[in-house]
Amino acid sequence: MKSDYNSPNQERAMSNLKEKLFEKIKAWRPRTTKLLKEYGDVKLDDVTIEQCIGGMRDIKCLVTDISYLDPFEGIRFRGFTIPEVLEKLPKVKGREMPSVEGFFYLLLTGDVPTAGDVDAVTEEFRKRRQVPKYVFDVLRAMPRDSHPMTMFSAAILCLQRESLFVKRYNEGMSKMDYWDPMYEDALNLLAKLPEIGAYIFRLKYRGDKIIAPDANLDFGGNFAHMMGIEKPYDDVARLYFILHSDHESGNVSAHTGHLVASALSDIYYSLSAMIDGLAGPLHGLANQEVLRWIMGVMDKMGGKTPTEEEMKKFVWDTLKTQVIPGYGHAVLRKTDPRYMAQRDFCLKHLPNDPIFAYVDVLYKVVPPILKEQGKAKNPWPNVDAQSGVIQWHYGLKEYDFYTVLFGIGRALGVSANLIWDRGLGYALERPKSVTTAMLEEVVAKAGSKTPVKA
Repeated sequence: MKSDYNSPNQERAMSNLKEKLFEKIKAWRPRTTKLLKEYGDVKLDDVTIEQCIGGMRDIKCLVTDISYLDPFEGIRFRGFTIPEVLEKLPKVKGREMPSVEGFFYLLLTGDVPTAGDVDAVTEEFRKRRQVPKYVFDVLRAMPRDSHPMTMFSAAILCLQRESLFVKRYNEGMSKMDYWDPMYEDALNLLAKLPEIGAYIFRLKYRGDKIIAPDANLDFGGNFAHMMGIEKPYDDVARLYFILHSDHESGNVSAHTGHLVASALSDIYYSLSAMIDGLAGPLHGLANQEVLRWIMGVMDKMGGKTPTEEEMKKFVWDTLKTQVIPGYGHAVLRKTDPRYMAQRDFCLKHLPNDPIFAYVDVLYKVVPPILKEQGKAKNPWPNVDAQSGVIQWHYGLKEYDFYTVLFGIGRALGVSANLIWDRGLGYALERPKSVTTAMLEEVVAKAGSKTPVKA
């Protein structure tokens, strides 16, 4: 029997369904808008309607001891500020930056590792590095124009068959032991991420000329080697992964990883989902958007390095129609220390880079202008205002790949959180939902003179 799936009648029915849905959406929007604008501060239990509709912002309902975002000090990893982390952690021999392995030790334990501790973690990662061939087969089977984040997420997900957590859970184990196979899975996966990321890059952007890993190198050094980028890019990689590792648990990527793992999904499911959240333009894509904007500024100014007065005029003109990308932060009320760490690197290693020259002038003129304008709670630059420039300088000019770098770093913090989640027996995450009509009833009961009609 011939299917009528694509019959004119069915296409017309689907079109009518979409039209009906759009009419419903248009009719519903004013209700949500009115609730937000006129009754956002009305309490719904212990939260406001604005918090309920507005993405749960600032609701304190997650626990993490791995990192904390202080409005005035920036991110603290296990209580240490970024300058303290970079100062206290043992440096890779002959290099300026600490190793990722030593940093991961700090995230997991809260203790500053000794050189011997770092060597032990480095060896742990080294013996877990080998990526199964089927992962590369999957990547090669994907269309070459697939987004690198799609490839990265798929590679992580197809490794799920290796999960020790699933094996031991199916065999039966005490809840008190959940952390153990989660730890093993986390280290097995983290150790493989540099090669997976570099493989995707070389496959897509360097003519499929793959560079084999070097067993004598640390996490960041080996990644730079497999990317085919000379020193000091190894220190760029170490710094980038450390700075992007964690940012409390409430951001989309960290929260997604936590949410999925709360169902006792293993690290592979959880980090693949984390990567999917990170890929969104409101989260992990900001650094490439900033760099693209700076390139546009350079084009408009003819490529010459502007004076501060010329840039001031350009910024004021820009603010008539849009915000300045890379400036402002939902929590921070000072310059992002992650920005400053990368700025210090640029001042030392690429002071004459033409793009950094623009970043430098923007850093000097934008905050005072935003203060004068008076609209921004935080007029200071965030991490995204700086990070793309460094990658571009060292030849990594493929914007789409920047979020993979972010993902490798973020996996460190999320993995540390998930190991502790299982160790402390945190529960399945299951918030309670309400309907729009329920919110309108709350408003009416609150004594509104002109209650919203359901």
